[in-house]
Amino acid sequence: MPSRILVRGAIGDSAPARPFPGHGTGSRAGLLQLAVHEDRQRWHAEYTHDDVPSTPGVRAMTVLPRRLLAAALVPAALPLGGTPVAAAAETVGSYTNPVVAPVADTFADPAVIRGKDGSWYAFGTSDPLRQGERTRHLVPILKSPDLTHWSYAGDTFTAANRPAWAAPGAGLWAPDIRYADGKYLLYFTVTDTVLNPGGDSAIGVATAPTPVGPWTDNGAPVVSPRPNGTGGYLWTFDPAMATGDDGTRWLYYGSYEGGLSVVPLSPGGLRTAGPATKVAIEGRYEGAYVVHRGGWYYLFGSASNCCAGPTTGYSVFAGRSRLPAGPFTDRDGVPLLASRAGGTPVIQPNGNTWVGTGHNAVVTDDAGQDWIVYHAIDRAKPYLDQPYGVNRRPMLIDRLDWVDGWPTARAGAGASTGPRRAPVTGGVLADRFDSGAANWRPAAGWSVAPGAEHDSGGLLRHRDGAPSADRIDAVRALPGAVHLGVDIRLTGESAGFALARGVTATLDRAAGALVVDVASGARHDVRVSPLPKGFRYDTWHVLSVEIADGRMTVAVSEAALGDPIVTQERGESRTLPGRFALTARGGAEFDNVTAAPAARPVRETEAPPRIGWFDAWHSDEFDAPLGPVWHWVRPDPVATATGGALRWPTQAADLVGDHNDASVLLRDAPRGDYVVETRLRLDLGTDTSRDFEQAGLVAYRNDDDFARLCEVAIGPTRQLEFGREIPYAARLSYGGMALTAPGPVTWLRLAHTVDRTTGEHRFRAASSTDGHAWRWGGTWTFGAGEDPMIGLVSHGGATPPATALFDYFRVYR
Repeated sequence: MPSRILVRGAIGDSAPARPFPGHGTGSRAGLLQLAVHEDRQRWHAEYTHDDVPSTPGVRAMTVLPRRLLAAALVPAALPLGGTPVAAAAETVGSYTNPVVAPVADTFADPAVIRGKDGSWYAFGTSDPLRQGERTRHLVPILKSPDLTHWSYAGDTFTAANRPAWAAPGAGLWAPDIRYADGKYLLYFTVTDTVLNPGGDSAIGVATAPTPVGPWTDNGAPVVSPRPNGTGGYLWTFDPAMATGDDGTRWLYYGSYEGGLSVVPLSPGGLRTAGPATKVAIEGRYEGAYVVHRGGWYYLFGSASNCCAGPTTGYSVFAGRSRLPAGPFTDRDGVPLLASRAGGTPVIQPNGNTWVGTGHNAVVTDDAGQDWIVYHAIDRAKPYLDQPYGVNRRPMLIDRLDWVDGWPTARAGAGASTGPRRAPVTGGVLADRFDSGAANWRPAAGWSVAPGAEHDSGGLLRHRDGAPSADRIDAVRALPGAVHLGVDIRLTGESAGFALARGVTATLDRAAGALVVDVASGARHDVRVSPLPKGFRYDTWHVLSVEIADGRMTVAVSEAALGDPIVTQERGESRTLPGRFALTARGGAEFDNVTAAPAARPVRETEAPPRIGWFDAWHSDEFDAPLGPVWHWVRPDPVATATGGALRWPTQAADLVGDHNDASVLLRDAPRGDYVVETRLRLDLGTDTSRDFEQAGLVAYRNDDDFARLCEVAIGPTRQLEFGREIPYAARLSYGGMALTAPGPVTWLRLAHTVDRTTGEHRFRAASSTDGHAWRWGGTWTFGAGEDPMIGLVSHGGATPPATALFDYFRVYR
C-alpha cells in the first residue's frame, strides 16, 4: 500500500479525461489521486467520477518510474514505444487488374490468407509464372502488404519436399491455404499418384509454421483416389477447407467427373473423420469455396471450361445451406444437386477484356469489406506462350457485395478494368508491434516483444502473475462506424477488447465462450456464445467486431477467411466506439490490431439491360409457315411453323468445330441496341445421362463466328449454356458459360449493344422459368464490323431426337 497521498485534486471540463469502461471520450469532471509508494520509485493513479459506481474495471492503475511522476498530472501519458504517433494511414488508393502483373503473367486458382505477421500470402497452381519461363513452380507463393502489390516469396514444394506419393509427372493444382491450431495447412490437388496406374487424382495436405514454409507433406493423401466403377477415377480436384460453427473442420473437393463432395476432417485437419456427402451434381461445378455468413454456409463453385483460351466462359455461382454438408440451394430455391442444376451467378464474363472469371477465394479487408479473388483470361492475350501454351490466367481481385443475402462481384458488374478503389489495409489503427507500441498508453504489466516469433514477429504481451493493469488503451479515438480486428493468444483467464460506453468482448476460458457485455448505466446485457469443445485458447485466433448501421457483429475465427467459429449479432443504436482498449486477465498476447471506418455495404445490383418497345417487324409468333424474312443455313425440312409454335427435332449435327453440319434458322437483326426473346419447351427429361442435345437462340456471322444460348443436356444435368466459337491462331476456339437452371419451360433472351468506343458487338444472356423474373448472365463479344444475324438452332440430337418447341421469336428495341 502507498505510504501517503501526494496529490488530491479535481480535474474539470477543461482537461481531457482518461477513458474507462462505460464512458465516452469527452472531458469529464472527476477526482485524480496520486500516491507514492514507500520506495519512492513507484506511484499509482486513481481517477473516478462522482457518477460512476465503484465497480471492478472502473479504476485504472498505472505503475511507472519515479522520473515520470511529473507527467502524472497530464492524463494523456506517453506511449510505450516513445512519443505519440499519427494515426495509421488508411489505404484509399487505387489498383488495376491483374494485381499480380508486375510479378506473374499467370497465377491460376488463387487462395489467399493473411499471415500472423500481418502480410497477405497467395498460393497458386503449379505453372510457370512468366512468359518464356517454361519451368513450372510447384505451388508458387506471392506476398503482399495490401492485397494489390505482390512479390514472389518462393515455392511451396521443391524436389526435396515434393510429396513422395505423387507420380513423377503429376500436376500440383488448386491449393487452399488455412490456419488451424497454431499452424498453416495447405491442401492441394495431385493429378496422378503412385498408388494406382493412370490418372488417379487425390487431395494432399502439408503443414508449416509460416506461410512461406518450410512445408512438410503429410505423407499420404487426405482424400485418396476414388474409382468411378468403370476402370477410371473420379476427379478429386480443388480442395477447400472450412470450419463449422461447432468447430468441425470440413473439406470440400471434386469436379465435373463425380461432382462436388464434402467430408468431415479430424480436429487437426490432416485426415478424414467420416463419410463424404455429395453437395453438387456431376457435370456442373468445380473449384469449391465456402463462406459462413448470416447463419448460412455459401458454397461457391466454378462452372464450364476453365481453359479455352479466348472463349473461356468459366464463371462462379453460389448456393447456400444452413448446414456445412448441405443441401445447398440457389436464390430461386433450386438445389445444386438437381438435374436442372441450381446456382446463383457471382461473377461471369461481362464483355470487357476479361473472360474465364473463375476459381475464387474470398478475403476481408480492414474495413470489413469482402473481396473476391479469382483468375481470369485476357481474351487479347489468352496464352502464356502464344499460341496455345499454358492458358494465361493471372490473379484478379474485385469487391464482393452481398445484396439480398447473395454474393455478387461489384454489384453484378463483374471483373474490373482500369483503376478501382483499393482494399482498406490500415486505418485509424494498424499495429503489428514490430517496432514498439507507440499507439498505446503505458500500463503496468503490458510490454512489447519485438521479433518474438518467426511467424508473428513482434507482439504485445500481458504479464501473468505480477500486479498489472487489466487493460491498455489506444492513444487515438476510433470512428463511430468501425471494423476492428485483433489476433489473440491466451494463456490466462480471458482476453479481448473494450470500447467506450461499456462494450466489452472477450475470449473467456472459464466460461468456455465468447462473452460480450453491453453496459448501459448500471445495467449489463451479457451474452455468451459457447466456443467448441477442444477450442485451443493457446493458439492465435482473430477476434473482430463491426459496428455500423445500428448493428454490432462480433466474431471469432482462426484466420478471418469467412468461416467464423462463433458469431454474435445484436442491435446497437448508440454512437460507438470512441476510445478503444485491449483487455486481459492473466497471460495473453495480442498482434495485428486493426481499426478502420466500416465499409458501406452496397444494397442494390446494377440495373439490367433495358427492354424497349416491341418490334413486330423483326418478330414472329409462328402462327403461319415461315416467311421470306427467314432464311436457312443448311435447311432442315422437318422444322415446321404452325399453330403458334416452331417445332424442330434436335438434329444429329453440330456447329462446333470443322464439321458445320447443323442447320441454322436466321433473320436480319435491327440496327443498334435490341433484345431478342423466345420461349422454349425442350423435353430432355431429367437425371438420365444424355449429351449435347440442345436448342435455343443464336447470334451468327458464320459457321466459325457465332454465340448460341441453348438449353443442353450434359451427362445427367440439364443446363443453360451460352457458347462462343471464333477463329484463333489458325484454329477454332470454342467455350461456354453457364446460366441459372432451366425449367420445364424456359424463356431465353439475348441483349445486344454496341460499344461506342471499339464498335464491338456485345450479347448478354438471360433466362427465366416464368417469363417474369429474369436472371441475367454473362456476355460474349463480337468484333466490330458486320452486324451479326439472329435466329434459332436445334441440334446435337440423339436417336430418337427430342423436339424443341419455340412458342415465339420476339424483338424489343
